[in-house]
Amino acid sequence: MKRMLRVTAGVLAVCCLPLGGCSAPTARDRMEGVKPQPLTLTQTTEDEWSRVADFGVRLLQTTAEEEKNTLISPLSVLCALAMTANGAKGETLAQMEDTLGAPVERLNQAVHTLMGQEDDAMRLANSIWLAQRDDLTVNQDFLQTNANYYGAGVYQAPFDQTTVREINRWVEEETHGMVEEILDEIPADTVMYLVNALAFEAEWESVYTQADVWEGSFTTQAGESQSVEMMHSQEAGFLQDDLATGFLKPYAGGKYAFVALLPNEGVTVEEYVDTLTGEHLRALLGDAKNTPVMAAIPKFESGSDVTFTQALEDMGMTMAFDGTQADLSGLGTYAGGNLFVNQVLHKTYISVAEQGTRAGAATAVEVNGESMLEPDKFIEVTLDRPFVYLLVDMEHQMPLFLGTMLTVHS
Repeated sequence: MKRMLRVTAGVLAVCCLPLGGCSAPTARDRMEGVKPQPLTLTQTTEDEWSRVADFGVRLLQTTAEEEKNTLISPLSVLCALAMTANGAKGETLAQMEDTLGAPVERLNQAVHTLMGQEDDAMRLANSIWLAQRDDLTVNQDFLQTNANYYGAGVYQAPFDQTTVREINRWVEEETHGMVEEILDEIPADTVMYLVNALAFEAEWESVYTQADVWEGSFTTQAGESQSVEMMHSQEAGFLQDDLATGFLKPYAGGKYAFVALLPNEGVTVEEYVDTLTGEHLRALLGDAKNTPVMAAIPKFESGSDVTFTQALEDMGMTMAFDGTQADLSGLGTYAGGNLFVNQVLHKTYISVAEQGTRAGAATAVEVNGESMLEPDKFIEVTLDRPFVYLLVDMEHQMPLFLGTMLTVHS
């Protein structure tokens, strides 16, 4: 009997706002008066979904490297920054909204829509952790908005090593063990953490058998040949644009899929990524052809450790990182000085194998003060050279993860 693997992907997003530590021994639930309220929502438009997807594409374009594999979770980063944007005002908010692709009210609704359609494959969780200090006053409206749209629980804690352990334990539980910890320590000037965790669990709709996997070769970005284990299957979703061909490989239930895009000979991954937009990517996914594809995917593991601060500034979000100009007053007040985003950290991991995909990501926003067919009846797409890949929510054509594979590690 074949043992089935439960595939898990964990995504974590943390927004860190500065302040300093205090007394209580453990975190206290501060949800009194901050209960999620019923919402009247308007439908997220196709244009809005495209602009949100475009944020992920631009983030990949800004962070992808020529010689290294890249993997990001735009949904993780979006949740972290959108929750933070609920406390931004003025030009700081305008820049954040422009970078993220939509007004914060519309971003809130889009994320709430995704959360409302949770199933066995994907689960989102959010929490807000406040330093126990007399000189920190947090706006109730800010907490209420994040409770309404993100279901964010609120906790007050001393912001010492016990809080580090409690936040890490929450992270590990909500990502089903995929992300074991996000914090090593809490800086003295940190006032708040906003944490988003996403757990994704699925198996391939059609898993690979031992007979489907055999030795193959992969030519790296540097032109070197690697020996890899190549997983072969027949898929039905064929993708093609002017510069690449690819395929969809669905997970069980069909709502989510692994997407591979192989640039044409002579087109580098970097050149192809630079041509993408959110609108084009969603149109490409929505226009998948019901054409048989003989697909081959190398078994691989990959991960990235990225600091997004410079990337987000390059995308236009500069004021939030400026201690003299940032306006995060919607979060509340801090007697110690102005609040600003200090850095945005992002860590990811993915493993693609016979039974499915195992992936995880963590984002920290730190805010400081100051069947066999005839040969002519199928298309063959073999991922034997650098390619782009995605984990996608097919209902909205929204990328949960975006990556580039230049060198295979397994």
